[in-house]
Amino acid sequence: MDPAQPSAYFEDASGFRGHADSVYTPQSEAEVQRILVEASASLTPITISGAGTGVTGGRVPFGGIVLSLERFRHIDIQPGSARVGAGVLLRELQQAASSSEQFYAPDPTEISASIGGTIATNASGSRSFLYGDTRRHVLALRVALMNGSVLELRRGDPIPFETRAIPAPSTKKHTAGFPLRPGMDVLDLFIGSEGTLGVVMEAVVRLLPIPEELLSGIVFFRSDDDALTAVDMWREISGLRMLEYIDAGSLDLLRPTYSDIPGAAKSALLIEQQIDNDSEYDAWDSRLTQTQALKEASWFAASDFDRERFRRFRHALPEAVNDLVRRRGVLKMNTDFAVPLERNREMIAIYRDALEREFPGQYVIFGHIGDAHVHVNILPNSGEDAERAKAVITQLAREAAAFGGTVSAEHGLGKRKSHLLAIQYTEEQIESMRAVKRRFDPHWLLGRGTLFPEVTS
Repeated sequence: MDPAQPSAYFEDASGFRGHADSVYTPQSEAEVQRILVEASASLTPITISGAGTGVTGGRVPFGGIVLSLERFRHIDIQPGSARVGAGVLLRELQQAASSSEQFYAPDPTEISASIGGTIATNASGSRSFLYGDTRRHVLALRVALMNGSVLELRRGDPIPFETRAIPAPSTKKHTAGFPLRPGMDVLDLFIGSEGTLGVVMEAVVRLLPIPEELLSGIVFFRSDDDALTAVDMWREISGLRMLEYIDAGSLDLLRPTYSDIPGAAKSALLIEQQIDNDSEYDAWDSRLTQTQALKEASWFAASDFDRERFRRFRHALPEAVNDLVRRRGVLKMNTDFAVPLERNREMIAIYRDALEREFPGQYVIFGHIGDAHVHVNILPNSGEDAERAKAVITQLAREAAAFGGTVSAEHGLGKRKSHLLAIQYTEEQIESMRAVKRRFDPHWLLGRGTLFPEVTS
């Protein structure tokens, strides 16, 4: 660590800030164990810091110690798997895997996220439409506990104590709280636990063969209704691994950078499909006609160069949102809710109604519509706007939960959204989670304030 720059660890990508007494960047497992044992003895809170790409404040400390695993950077690529340190960045793993014609399926938009951070939040990204979330691709973990002990956890190892089952939402993705159920893999307890149970130091993750041929596209539509109709029609397409949504406000935010966005476009879908035969190209011609897409103005590519251009296009949107709110001096206000697939249109209608009423012209909606998981981003002009936005988002969380959805599908709740846990679960269910927390961290030192806003040692 550069002692002159410790504050770099006190903020995340949303602009949420905290403070700490000290920052540690250990190089070895033994150092991690020593730090944890000493912190336990002195009852000093510890916050695990990822790469800072999160937006919920999970890595932001409120006193105590910051522990960063950024020096745990080893990568060992094998056929079908990779053993990686928690500090390895997503782009570094992808680059290393590609040399053996393999790839890691989870793809959060921010490729500078650390592997440890993506495991902490059970991140997913655009390819989750086909491949699911991080949990499905973790084969083993090496985890240090607050008492200094180290666990080697493998897929299939059962949870070593009795726990009460907590109902899961009827969604394709979910990462709010602990997914408790009797006989569950203990591995799944730590994935998505947001750094509140232990320190993930190393992971073995599944790698897949790079597809021989991919078709990528950005399909533009004259209306939202046309785009939503296309989503319903295209969900069952074989080999489709990406189905992403961009609304009119998002396109307007991108137009200064991408002047070739069609003027008539009011929404867009980003698609990517593994192609098995050439007949799929003809099938897309028919699909675009059926859904009244702006066929001639849409963008398609089959090369790695153009796919990278499309990835940058998709990444430019959250970057533009982050830049705008940063210049306005307010915190980013966004949702991470998902609902059952059959409630997708209803939920988007609820979003639109609330946002047009409360923040007309001050919001964008984009994201993983194939999973009925889009991100609402409210763009407040002031601190007063931000407080109103927080109230609107809380009400929208209640609407999503009432549909059988989740209040967090991939980002976690962190500190900024920990109040949403009580919307998703009953007090009895949350107490079952607290009991697990106390089992691994009896003094409530690890990730204090994250996920659970209160301290109950």
